[in-house]
Amino acid sequence: MLRTGIRLLALVLCVSAGGDFDWTKNEKTSFYYGTFPTGFSWGVGSSAYQTEGAWNTDGKGMSIWDVFAHKKGKISSNETGDSSCEGYYKFKDDINLMKEMKLSHYRFSVSWPRILPSGLRSEHVNEKGIRYYSDLIDLLLDSKITPVVTLYHWDLPQVLQEKYGGWQNASMVGYFNEFANLCFERFGNRVKHWITFNNPWSISVEGYETGEHAPGLRTRGSGAYKAAHHIIKAHAKVWHTYDMKWRSKQKGLIGISLTADWGEPVDVSNQRDVEAAERYIHFYLGWFATPLFHGDYPAVMKEYIGRKSGQQGLGASRLPVFSPQEKSYVRGTVDFLGLGHYTTRYVTQKNYPSGFGDSYFADRDLAELVDPKWPDPGSEWLYSVPWGFRRLLNFAQYGNPMIYVTENGVSEKTLCTDLCDDWRMQYFREYINELLKAVRDGVNVKGYTAWSLLDGFEWDEGFSERFGLYFVDFRNKNKPRFPKASVQFYKCIISSNGFPSQREVESWKRKAVETCSSSNQLLAADPLIGHMEMVTEIVVPTVCTLCILLSAVFFMFLLRRRL
Repeated sequence: MLRTGIRLLALVLCVSAGGDFDWTKNEKTSFYYGTFPTGFSWGVGSSAYQTEGAWNTDGKGMSIWDVFAHKKGKISSNETGDSSCEGYYKFKDDINLMKEMKLSHYRFSVSWPRILPSGLRSEHVNEKGIRYYSDLIDLLLDSKITPVVTLYHWDLPQVLQEKYGGWQNASMVGYFNEFANLCFERFGNRVKHWITFNNPWSISVEGYETGEHAPGLRTRGSGAYKAAHHIIKAHAKVWHTYDMKWRSKQKGLIGISLTADWGEPVDVSNQRDVEAAERYIHFYLGWFATPLFHGDYPAVMKEYIGRKSGQQGLGASRLPVFSPQEKSYVRGTVDFLGLGHYTTRYVTQKNYPSGFGDSYFADRDLAELVDPKWPDPGSEWLYSVPWGFRRLLNFAQYGNPMIYVTENGVSEKTLCTDLCDDWRMQYFREYINELLKAVRDGVNVKGYTAWSLLDGFEWDEGFSERFGLYFVDFRNKNKPRFPKASVQFYKCIISSNGFPSQREVESWKRKAVETCSSSNQLLAADPLIGHMEMVTEIVVPTVCTLCILLSAVFFMFLLRRRL
């Protein structure tokens, strides 16, 4: 009853995100020297399919990404995550890297098909998969690193996609709850921070609207909304189940990680541009946050999608409807908001006529633009715009929720193997400083997660895009890790809990560049090591085999002469 009373009070206090947001007040202030509150948590992130490898090992079932990546033409250079970083075998080494960085937490995901190969608990529980995650959690705790566990980071069991259509089917709500309960049962005595879904926007739009991601469906204008609807209800069911069955015993928290770019009006004095920018964020972040905090979709989504659906001659809106009971059920089911953020767009009004066709993107009636002056490290979508981070954090106020930044980082898209990643150090310096300013603004941020610990499999981009603090040599079967300069730089931020003084911060980059020179030497030697491995593993056995064959022939020749 006490829990229910607190929840109702929180709902009374809630206000709509962005309701009192001042669009004209964009303070692009100078660098702020200061530190985060005591107890602020610093971490790094990863996900199962991107780093584990071992795709068909120890009883693991197939995921939709295993199938999708094996289809020719779906992934850059037809690469797959079959082996990736071999994190399944090297997790002890990776935790040692985290210990050296003095991290507070590590965010990773559980592969649903690794512990439930068919997706269903009633059919088979893979104890080897359970043991892997249990060992990982134990070692993290022994290393004084808090595990933050994501239940779904896109790798749905393939069987559930084939039998039921994946997130297009309402049955996924129950199946996901069964999977989550197994995780609570086996790991919940040690895990206190759970994230149900990572970036459901991408699951819905890129998985079911554009087909760029697994399962690769292109159900334009309806599939994304249907998938999102089921994901929201699945999150709420897990929250309620945990609340009723596990919370009193395990004392954990259930959150969701929503990734969103910031949308800034092209002309802040133009009301139509301001409305377009606000609409951009509501179609992005608000699509999921507003139901979970307030019980229904943003009014602007209902208005625009409903009107477009009517213009297209449909009898009902393509956006699903929550019943009164469902609104009550999904409302207030967030203990903390995970927020992922990478970049910003300028936004302006653009009308798409109904004849343009069904499309999530056309439903928004807006256009996205970028400033050519924004730094571009090489990825086609990611520009460095630090001030947008502070703007997003201030906008995302759904009753001042507890926020954890669950993803933030920058990639490079280059063949260069120079480990002195000055652009990444600059990105972290500026984005984390904007986060510090947001905390000073009163935003209730409790932790920050850099994305990512390692270079990994970047979905449809394969291995061509690298987010890692550690460079992974994917040419070498052992997948060795090499620290980039940003490792040392991030470590300095962590040890100082922010940016204590100008003099100290300026010295960090010099130290980081000095340390990366030795890493560059190691990486330069790696091809030679690989060559030596080839000699050891291929040439030497081949020569030995030839020697044995020649000896046998010679022995037979001698035997024949004696006869």
